[in-house]
Amino acid sequence: MKIGTNKNSSIRLLIHGGAGAVQRDRLKPEREKAFMEVLAQSLHVGHTVLSAGGSSVDAVVAAIEIMEDSPEFNAGRGAVFSHEGCNELDASIMDGAERMAGAVAAVTTICNPIRAAHAVMINSPHILLIGQGAEAFAKAQNLKLVDPTYFYTQRRWDQLQKAIARERIVLDHEFDSDAPLDNDEKYGTVGAVAVDCSGNLAAGTSTGGLTNKRYGRVGDTPIIGAGTYADNQSVAVSATGTGEMFIRTAAGFYTATQVRLQKKTMTEAAENTLAEIKAIGGEGGLIVLNAAGEYSMCFNTSGMFRGVIGDDGVAYVGVFSGGESLAAY
Repeated sequence: MKIGTNKNSSIRLLIHGGAGAVQRDRLKPEREKAFMEVLAQSLHVGHTVLSAGGSSVDAVVAAIEIMEDSPEFNAGRGAVFSHEGCNELDASIMDGAERMAGAVAAVTTICNPIRAAHAVMINSPHILLIGQGAEAFAKAQNLKLVDPTYFYTQRRWDQLQKAIARERIVLDHEFDSDAPLDNDEKYGTVGAVAVDCSGNLAAGTSTGGLTNKRYGRVGDTPIIGAGTYADNQSVAVSATGTGEMFIRTAAGFYTATQVRLQKKTMTEAAENTLAEIKAIGGEGGLIVLNAAGEYSMCFNTSGMFRGVIGDDGVAYVGVFSGGESLAAY
């Protein structure tokens, strides 16, 4: 599925809250409303940064932080549990102007992993920090640290118990057909891409990974060029889906390279990337934006939580495809 591009805007922000087998007849109105409210809040907060002349990087951080603070998504406070009963969080960000980047992986006490990724980008010579080292860095940067119990939600804990009982790893964007939606949705990786009034791009992504993951598994989210990529000469990309396949296809970089070198449209590039991912057994979605404010949102699942906002400050959000795919909120 795709959403057409828009032109002639000096600022724009796109977000996603995960793609997956979201079934229209099982997404209860109150649950959909909760998701839409957070998406709209995220868009408005990011837009406030951009409309005040702030950078695309700062807008991406602000937008993602809203979604990390919400228990609705698989990022930050709503993160899923590993097999050991821990919330292990990953995040990354990239600045399209200088292609600077920062990321953290497998962190358990950083309140907002996207802020830690940003700090790595601007205050360290490194790109990716993991585990206790990333947490020590975050402490030195005076970022907010929390007890791991902060990330506990009963819904995610119940998901883990079901996954363990069924001896399976549950994909981030999958939910079981035999269980009520309210207890078993697995989608929720969050991301944002933005262009500011200077024409600079940025992209960021944040996740809790897979329910019942083991052995310190890390997916595509903190991998620059896979789950996140931004380059002013091409596009900014944030991905959501089956992480291993997004890594194997270098999804973010592959999408950007098609636009820059092969002169593909953003929709063509994103669809080609998703086709490569599908060919090796994966699924998911991409949000893509260029410096002119043109954009595309593509997914090969039944739904992707997503939204967009531009100069006029009107937030458009939605889940499914079709004529009513996005609505003002």
